[in-house]
Amino acid sequence: MAVGIFDSGLGGLTVLNAAQQRLPEVDFLYYGDNAHAPYGVRDAEDVFQLTRSAVETMWAHGCDLVILACNTASAAALRRMQEGGLPPGKRVLGVFVPLIEALTERQWGDNSPPREVSVKHVALFATPATVASRAFQRELAFRAVGVDVEAQSCGGVVDAIEDGDEILAEALVRSHVDALKRKMPVPQAAILGCTHYPLMEDIFQKALGPGVKVFSQGELVAESLAHYLERHPNMMGQGQGGYLTSGDAARVSDRATQFLRREITFTAAC
Repeated sequence: MAVGIFDSGLGGLTVLNAAQQRLPEVDFLYYGDNAHAPYGVRDAEDVFQLTRSAVETMWAHGCDLVILACNTASAAALRRMQEGGLPPGKRVLGVFVPLIEALTERQWGDNSPPREVSVKHVALFATPATVASRAFQRELAFRAVGVDVEAQSCGGVVDAIEDGDEILAEALVRSHVDALKRKMPVPQAAILGCTHYPLMEDIFQKALGPGVKVFSQGELVAESLAHYLERHPNMMGQGQGGYLTSGDAARVSDRATQFLRREITFTAAC
């Protein structure tokens, strides 16, 4: 069995890449639901059903632990799946908590009551579905008080990245940052709440200015996963890793190879 990493498309490869570097001894199985991407424009019920189906596919391929490296899936499906009960020996984790722990300067797994933190004004850039869910604000409230979060829905960015249109993606990022700054002129920190966005991190940083600390997810999620596997070594995969997609395997392989700038070969999920 391997540790599973799931995303609606290619964005989760940024998390996978960081996890492979941090945990080279672990096998990873990546599954992209490219046939239904992007999730960020779908309603919550649709995202939940697609996510549950994808996770069940990964369980069937031997993954006891699945990371939802898709913020939209984490926002719309994670809590519902966990509260609905998981099969014995199976776990599903999301990507919000590692970000919030870093933002609030908590130690890994610190479950103490919410408290005042130094960062008071936070910009959140995310997909329309993630923004609508308010899941980030809900998770933040478990750990911090007195933090003002201004969310900016970044329509079109994921599509442009998936299509390989960097010029359009950069233009959209600058436009969304400008829109955010009209609502919150001086954010102290910015959350890149989509696993596609780290590819545009430099553009976000330049548009926001050097005084804004930008948090993206790859390394943070990888570090959190490493700590989780230290506490739960029985969840560490030792079987066949690889790359699965619900879409056109040849096309997804080409885009993924460009995405990470190394050869990646997907096979069709069945």
